[in-house]
Amino acid sequence: MKIKFDIEATPQELRSFFGLPDVEPLQQEMMNIVRRNMSAGMEGFDPVALLKPWLPPHLHSLEGLQKSFWQAFQTGDHAKKTEDEK
Repeated sequence: MKIKFDIEATPQELRSFFGLPDVEPLQQEMMNIVRRNMSAGMEGFDPVALLKPWLPPHLHSLEGLQKSFWQAFQTGDHAKKTEDEK
């Protein structure tokens, strides 16, 4: 037996229904701080530094990124050659 419910609710309504706190004011405050620091050019607030925690360790530098691109190109080129030989 399958039962299906369709509920129309905004994210704010769902948060309050589940008893979760409203974090929107905190989120806005944090975004304002990040924006101010990025426009001021503070160290640690450049785009690379902000993305670093989400990138794998081998992509933390431009050199690592270039190496991974070259490896992907070489692997793709090798796979294409073997397909052409068939």
